[in-house]
Amino acid sequence: MPSLARVQSMLTQPAFREGVRDMRAVSLGIAAWGLVTGVAMVKSGLSVQLALAISLFVFAGSAQLAALPLIAAGAPLWLILGTAFCVNLRFVVFSAQMRPYFEQVPRWRRLAYGYLIGDLNQVLMIRRHPHPTHDPQQTQYFLGVSLTNWVAWQIPSLLGIAMAQHIPGSWGLAFAGTLALLGIVLSLLADRTIAGVIIVASALSALLFWLPLRLNLVAAIVGALIVGMAWEAWSSRQLTAGAVLDGTKP
Repeated sequence: MPSLARVQSMLTQPAFREGVRDMRAVSLGIAAWGLVTGVAMVKSGLSVQLALAISLFVFAGSAQLAALPLIAAGAPLWLILGTAFCVNLRFVVFSAQMRPYFEQVPRWRRLAYGYLIGDLNQVLMIRRHPHPTHDPQQTQYFLGVSLTNWVAWQIPSLLGIAMAQHIPGSWGLAFAGTLALLGIVLSLLADRTIAGVIIVASALSALLFWLPLRLNLVAAIVGALIVGMAWEAWSSRQLTAGAVLDGTKP
């Protein structure tokens, strides 16, 4: 396990600080949604203890938000678990993308890094370091964005859980969280893959709005996941074909 000296050394690394700085730019939106999710868990009928456990150990905001309406509506357990499973399928893809970066580190560290993986820190990591090289600076950058993401989500989420009974619905926290998340989404539209995924998810969510128990959200996430995987596979084939034609790859 990391010693205090190693932790202090990590905090002073330029790559780690760069990761913190990059994630800090979008932390306001993450914090807003963390607060909304914390409040929503308690308002949906979960005990404070269970809400705390979900926030700390599940650490999957989209799965939490997708499951809450089902819990509140008294949906069967298989549907709640199936929804959370479908929503979190993207983490299988994320983990596969991250494996080449960390295949040289001990298993317990890879498991810890897997727990920390999220949507935005994944995007920032791939954007900053598109090619794994086993350079320690890549690991430091990943830890910078990931730990900042964790703190930006957990502290507001725990605060929302603790203060849920004292926050009136008239405050419109859900709408504020939506606006904050929209700002994050718009900042990512420069990436063609992400833009395509966002368009597909938005279209499916709107077209399937009539589905019960907000299953349109599940359909949107699954559809976006399929489109993203297909696009990445096609892009990879195009790059490989281009390298062969240029003579840079045998």
